[in-house]
Amino acid sequence: MAQAPLSSSLEALRRIGGIHHGPVLADTRKALAWWLLPPHLTDDLDDVHRITVHAAGWPLECPPVMHSLGGRWWLEKPDGTGQLTDPTLLAAAFGPGGYRPTRKARCELAGAERPPGSASA
Repeated sequence: MAQAPLSSSLEALRRIGGIHHGPVLADTRKALAWWLLPPHLTDDLDDVHRITVHAAGWPLECPPVMHSLGGRWWLEKPDGTGQLTDPTLLAAAFGPGGYRPTRKARCELAGAERPPGSASA
């Protein structure tokens, strides 16, 4: 999982927009957020400042999905699909220019071939 400052994580979520990504847990008392990532990562996010990657098996106390507990709540709830955040997408959202997907990119990542309302070929 990737740990990042809460304020940076909120900005990254805004930059990512409606693209599907994995769960994100927030802690208001510590001002931190944790993004759930695939467990096979090695050094994929080493060059992204503001992100600390914890190895698979690192313990993280999580509240129930529908409730906050001890200052922690889900910014993005687990939905039961097992989908985790793509480290490339996360790195781009935290990068200096800040990833802002186009409408077409959002549709492609969501599984649609073209944006709604666009003319067919």
